[in-house]
Amino acid sequence: MATLYSEQQNNIWKTRFLMVGFFLLVILIGWIFSYVFDNTAILYIAVILSVLSSVGSYWFSDSLVLAMSNAQEIDPKEEPELYRVVENLCITVGLPTPRIYIIDEEQPNAFATGRDEKHAVVAVTKGLLRRLERSELEGVLAHELAHIKNKDMLLQTIVVVMAGLISIASDFFLRSMFWGGNDNDRGKNPLILALGILAIVLAPIAATIIQLSISRKREFLADATGALITRYPDGLANALQKIAADPHEIEGVSTATAHLYIESPLRGERATSWFTKLFMTHPPVEERIAALKNMRVEEVEKELYGK
Repeated sequence: MATLYSEQQNNIWKTRFLMVGFFLLVILIGWIFSYVFDNTAILYIAVILSVLSSVGSYWFSDSLVLAMSNAQEIDPKEEPELYRVVENLCITVGLPTPRIYIIDEEQPNAFATGRDEKHAVVAVTKGLLRRLERSELEGVLAHELAHIKNKDMLLQTIVVVMAGLISIASDFFLRSMFWGGNDNDRGKNPLILALGILAIVLAPIAATIIQLSISRKREFLADATGALITRYPDGLANALQKIAADPHEIEGVSTATAHLYIESPLRGERATSWFTKLFMTHPPVEERIAALKNMRVEEVEKELYGK
């Protein structure tokens, strides 16, 4: 049976493996395009643009996400109980208290964003505050603080931008191939041309699959870390059950921000097969609940306190 620490380490290594795969995919696609167009500068430009775009998006991601979600910052006096829970959990995990935002939506849900620990934001819906018990609310907030602690905001921003760049680049090069932008001998070779078109078509799909896979692994990791913070995995498990069962929709939410929430706000996203899971922003809630129920807090406490 898994412990909280073993669950954390397992997901950390899986995420590292996927990130390496993503960077290799960017380099591979850049190399294919540079070979087909007989221009090595394309490879260097692809890598440079990936880094620059990631840094820029990371810096401004919190403002963009909050504006898209219609979230409003609140004063501690408006929601004193919510602030007390967040402050207590931050003391436990060793984080500065983030700014807290409220989203005027009935669906119970929450997300964290911001470029680092000192500029972090936690946003919760009004439905979350109305429907969850204290232990469940602590579980959700601990999960979001885990995202901050685990540097997931930086990772997700980089991944989203890289996936977007691959899609844009693929579209650009596909148009160039068919509109006379490729006159070199390599590009005229039928085999090379076919491989180039195949790479251009498959690259955005592969990038999206890796992006979503990393997102799902980080959710498992945040679940494990959140349970470690509260020492009560059942609180988060019960909260996930309530959140997933709620029928309300969140107005204006899109696939661009859905991956940030603790559970997908898109109510149509449910796994029916292994292929469907590849394109989900979150792991199936049943798998997350089962993983939480399978964690043994007692073993973690022995490691921590020698009990």
